[in-house]
Amino acid sequence: MTLVMEGIALDDPLRAHIEDKITATTSRGRLRPTSARVAFTDENGPKGGPGIRCAITVEVPRRPTVHANGLGDTPRVAFDAALAALEHELERDRGRRRDVARRPKKYFVAHQGLTPDGEAALPPLRRRRRSA
Repeated sequence: MTLVMEGIALDDPLRAHIEDKITATTSRGRLRPTSARVAFTDENGPKGGPGIRCAITVEVPRRPTVHANGLGDTPRVAFDAALAALEHELERDRGRRRDVARRPKKYFVAHQGLTPDGEAALPPLRRRRRSA
């Protein structure tokens, strides 16, 4: 996975933390991401207040790009907020895929509608043959 970090110094100790957390978060799914981008921007300059924004963008093959933002006083707080939002988005996507896979298919539902009432919920009766 290619990880690009923008807006922080090359010798910042936060870089190692970001790399560890992004790798741990994105390695949970079946599909591995091809690239991730972490960008820090100062939204309000020297005015004060929570003005550092962290934006995380993850590209996964055969899936739409996942994007999350976080806002905080320091880059670490902003990154933690963005990482929590990214984890939430990835969980939502996994849950959505799982629910779609578990839905009964249309032919199964149509067959259940054709059976007499009460028999649709019962499993088919299996008879064992006795060996002589």
